[in-house]
Amino acid sequence: MPNQLLGSLKLDTGNSPNSALSTNFYSDNLSSALSDSQEQHSPREIFSGANPSCTSIQESNHYLHRPVSSVNHRHHGLHPSTRSFLPQDARYALLKLEAPLMEPNHDDQVMEDRSSRPTISGQGYRSWRNEDQSSNVVHVEKRHKSMEEASLQGLTSSSLKQLLIVCAKTLSDNNMKDFDQLIEKARSSVSITGDPIQRLGAYLVEGLVARKEASGNNIYHALKCREPEGKDLLSYMQMLYEICPYLKFGYMAANGAIAEACRNENHIHIIDFQIAQGIQWMTLLQALAARPGGAPQVRITGIDDPVSKYARGGGLEEVEKRLAAVSQTFNIPVEFNGVPALAPNVTRDMLDVRPFEVLVVNFPLQLHHTADESVDVSNPRDGLLRLVKSLSPKLVTLVEQDSNTNTTPFFNRFVETLDYYLAIFESIDVSLPRKSKERINVEQHCLARDIVNIIACEGKERVERHELLGKWKSRLTMAGFSQYPLSSYMNSVIRSLLRCYSEHYNLVEKDGAMLLGWKNRNLISASAWH
Repeated sequence: MPNQLLGSLKLDTGNSPNSALSTNFYSDNLSSALSDSQEQHSPREIFSGANPSCTSIQESNHYLHRPVSSVNHRHHGLHPSTRSFLPQDARYALLKLEAPLMEPNHDDQVMEDRSSRPTISGQGYRSWRNEDQSSNVVHVEKRHKSMEEASLQGLTSSSLKQLLIVCAKTLSDNNMKDFDQLIEKARSSVSITGDPIQRLGAYLVEGLVARKEASGNNIYHALKCREPEGKDLLSYMQMLYEICPYLKFGYMAANGAIAEACRNENHIHIIDFQIAQGIQWMTLLQALAARPGGAPQVRITGIDDPVSKYARGGGLEEVEKRLAAVSQTFNIPVEFNGVPALAPNVTRDMLDVRPFEVLVVNFPLQLHHTADESVDVSNPRDGLLRLVKSLSPKLVTLVEQDSNTNTTPFFNRFVETLDYYLAIFESIDVSLPRKSKERINVEQHCLARDIVNIIACEGKERVERHELLGKWKSRLTMAGFSQYPLSSYMNSVIRSLLRCYSEHYNLVEKDGAMLLGWKNRNLISASAWH
């Protein structure tokens, strides 16, 4: 690795607050964001169709993050310094919001139109949108060229966003003399405790230097594979879940579609291609358990790579314990089968598909990790979709980052990454103070490694390969799927959820799919297929 990165990548000893990728910076454990009460809720209460409030929407956070050991033990919740920045906790809200989907269909469609954000274009880039973006392409390219020229003539360090773009352009042009000068100027202007662009800039600078030194893959795997002390990483993911609605949005959209499609089914098999901690299924299982016609038998096949056990605090057996506790508590038969494998390596025999069960397949922020035809001539990404199609599922749910970083050339990919993650860093900024150690840990452990991988890596080493909703729709259509419109009722529920965070979050319904955005930037897409 380059000498200038060693200080920030000594994974066992580095502890400098000036080091953007120091993995030991603020190593305090966050207590599990889970608590429980002895209150009992009747099925009628669970299936309440009352308008959700900001208080009630946050109820399920503690339940979703219940410790593996027991669903009935009381825990202390989030770190005290974090609790004051979050909405007031209550109980069982998502159940109240999701469960009405088991009742008669809500057919009213809520549509919201919004003009498309211009996308970056350059040589080798193919737009998968239907709109004609030629004018946007010309405008963006002229803007980048003018920024580059102005910056090289004497850009001040305060214009950090432009400075970072020029750094990427000089690196893209292999102009190392100017790059070395500009990157040092950028390095002196970034800070992991600064405003959103300064914080993001700290990781972008590390990514650019890593690209120059060809050390990006080492950094990515060091950050990804480091076994955290205790359950640190689990706590960081819980923190991100609490302060931003991204995961909640994806889980609610997918669960709503599944609940609606399986409302009358008695044998349900869910194949989850990234089971993680299994928290997505807690509220759905409780809603199914309270179904007026009785609880169905549910089988969950959880697929995850071995590295993810660190984010769970253990292997897939920990997920099995959690689901078993839910099964016992809510009196719903649940069977779990863990498959510790990378998604492209999964075969039909591993999935134990049974003909009498209704099959549902879930892809939660995972499919972009599977390489496509630009990396592997066998096209594992489309091959995985064809495998799923061969299983004849009743429903496939897809949640993905709405970003164009898969086949886009480096410079345009850098600008796209800056634009996308700046929106995320801005959204985090409204939830936690800039000097909060919890916020620093969330950004370091949950976001930095992805940023470095997108910027510094190429070929098979670049595994963070996001695509826009339009491209996912093309892939699924070519694989033989038809779109299954998401519930307009769930649309209204999620819109209520977003009001509890910030007025800058917005929800767009587009062609039966949903997109969660921050200001004018789409961040997460959710869609369902059959």
